[in-house]
Amino acid sequence: MAALTSRVGIPVGVAGRRPVAPVALLGALPLRSSQVLGSRLTSVVKPVAPLRIRQPVVVKAAADDAAKELDPLETTVSKFVGVKLAPTVVTLTFIAIWYALNIGFNLLNKTIFKYFPYPYTVSTIHVVVGLVYCVLVYAVGLKGWSFGRPVTKQEFKNIFGPAAMHAIGHVAANISFAAVAISLTHTVKTLEPAFNVVLSQLILGESTPLPVLLSLVPIMFGVALASAGELSFNWTGFLTAMASNLTFGFRAVWSKRAMTKSLDGTAVYAYTTLISVLICVPWALFAEGSTLAQGCQAAIAKVGATRFYTDLFMVGMLYHLYNQFAFNTLERVSPVSHGVCNVVKRVAIIGSSVIFFNQVLTQQALVGTVIALAGTWLYTEMSSKHKHKKAAPPPPPAAPAAA
Repeated sequence: MAALTSRVGIPVGVAGRRPVAPVALLGALPLRSSQVLGSRLTSVVKPVAPLRIRQPVVVKAAADDAAKELDPLETTVSKFVGVKLAPTVVTLTFIAIWYALNIGFNLLNKTIFKYFPYPYTVSTIHVVVGLVYCVLVYAVGLKGWSFGRPVTKQEFKNIFGPAAMHAIGHVAANISFAAVAISLTHTVKTLEPAFNVVLSQLILGESTPLPVLLSLVPIMFGVALASAGELSFNWTGFLTAMASNLTFGFRAVWSKRAMTKSLDGTAVYAYTTLISVLICVPWALFAEGSTLAQGCQAAIAKVGATRFYTDLFMVGMLYHLYNQFAFNTLERVSPVSHGVCNVVKRVAIIGSSVIFFNQVLTQQALVGTVIALAGTWLYTEMSSKHKHKKAAPPPPPAAPAAA
């Protein structure tokens, strides 16, 4: 044993101790390193797996909530209803206030036309009162409730188109209100979503899927059925209501383009009111200026000066505020959805006019209202399943061929 240990170069003292593992002997053997690594070492020494660094676990829902962008009003509301529900709650609140103000406006406006049938002048008073409100609110420092800030020349150009359509459509609608019953005007104006669908395709490139288009049919049919009991057809009222549909359709789609992150719906409508005054004042003077003094005297003789001027002021305030909330709603929904909200609003207006003017609500009107509301639910379902598609951008121009 001593001879063996001395031959391989191992100290003699090692033989008497605990046996050494074979791997410890490899360094003294007369073998090349490649042979050792290729045979015995690989069979004995196994590679150690690299350590994995533990990554922090990120909760997706929390990250999504934190990244969600909310405006100041939504941030305040989110403290009570949560981040996910805040945008929906704000939008529904805007729609509810819009409806309430619009109902009040329609009832008072129709009452005024019964003793003061001057639609051009009344339309002008609506926007003049709104402009005075915007200027006063801006002057006291509440700029966010009015013009917001001065606009650039390009922004003014973007706003001018919708504002002009707003002024023309507003006058046309009031001519219709003065000429025929509220029910007929609002029945004809149920076609507004159809105008919005066409204009959204032509201007914004938003194509509406066929199921969504079909869901508009029961809404329009239901509202038409609900108001059919009190129809008194008049060509002036019908044609001006159709003109209002077209111009308000342009207003809705173009206003969607005009609104930006720094210029919200309230500011857009404030500048719209300013431009509308510039259009409506000369138009009213040209159309009704020659008989306006006599008309005012006759109205004061019927209802008194106090009520006459109070009604004109209040109807102007209601008009401005309901349109302001309509614009705030428009910046939160698509033009087609905004049009459908208009249709449901007309159901509420017709129903409230029946109560206010002591009209009898027939079974046909009740059935029509139910159909319209069911159609609204169907539209919501179809819109959630079939998203609106925007037109694909045009392909880039081909590079010129090399000479």
